[in-house]
Amino acid sequence: MIIVTGGAGFIGSNLIHELNAIGKRNILVVDNLAPAPHLSGPKFLNLQGAQYDDYMDKLDFLEAVTEGDFDETEIAAIFHQGACSNTLEDDGRYMMHNNFDYSKALMHFAVEHEIPFIYASTAATYGRSTVFKEFPENERPLNVYGYSKLVFDNYLRHRMDDIDSTVVGLRYFSVYGPREQHKGRMSSVIHHFSKQLRDTGTIRMFEGSGGYADGEQRRDFVFVKDLCRMNLHFAGMLPDSPKRSVQAVVNAGTGHARTFKDVAAALMSIQGEGKIEYIPFPGDLKNRYQHYTEADIASLRAAGYHSAFTSLEDGIRATFKEEPLA
Repeated sequence: MIIVTGGAGFIGSNLIHELNAIGKRNILVVDNLAPAPHLSGPKFLNLQGAQYDDYMDKLDFLEAVTEGDFDETEIAAIFHQGACSNTLEDDGRYMMHNNFDYSKALMHFAVEHEIPFIYASTAATYGRSTVFKEFPENERPLNVYGYSKLVFDNYLRHRMDDIDSTVVGLRYFSVYGPREQHKGRMSSVIHHFSKQLRDTGTIRMFEGSGGYADGEQRRDFVFVKDLCRMNLHFAGMLPDSPKRSVQAVVNAGTGHARTFKDVAAALMSIQGEGKIEYIPFPGDLKNRYQHYTEADIASLRAAGYHSAFTSLEDGIRATFKEEPLA
């Protein structure tokens, strides 16, 4: 069995489709399908066409794990993609229960049973930093989401010397691709710009902010299928996967920042020409927005992942090929 938490979400559902592509069907999907005010649509649509054996609600799954219901189950890997990823969520108690306590319980179960445990961390752990290298002096989150992920990263770091099985935290940078239509405001810049261009013919991007000129804000945009491959790699499911266990917290980005204007140009090359309108920077994002990110991927390479990354232009083309109405 393979377990994917957050399996109906953006990255989790893409991961399930990629598991299917390499012949894996014995999958348990774990998620929470309750409505949420920050979502713009149902997540279950992401699983259309996917093949998996079973589904469990996230709370039922955690209860089953803690009560020992999975102790005798042969589990090939746990991909822990489930989390509250709403960067505007200010309920710290909820965030820590959801992102920290839940992750701790799953990690201890995986380590006890020597199950590869690959989990989603985030570039939000760096926050106000302009150096994106996995060192404590660079980790200054701007929101409680980034804080909750950093606390769990540190929880793992403090225990790495006592862990024999694979436990890898992947700090996702600005992920884009198919199956993010349900995320509402938390969707990628690419998804928002695409919808604006399609619906109005105009892409609305922020005026200059954070020391960057109009449309010159920069992000490390990473194609979701590249992240899926990274997950499968560290779980031991690909021909070039490591032959020994890995314990690490590493950046999961391309190592190359691109501007918002670059995104607009790539979209217009596919959707047709349009206009760009610059809008004031939203007040509710002040002091909690990363105007620039660029992953230092030296630790990722040192951990054994050497695959090339999909370019922004190729990733956008691939997204539209799979999801023409993105």
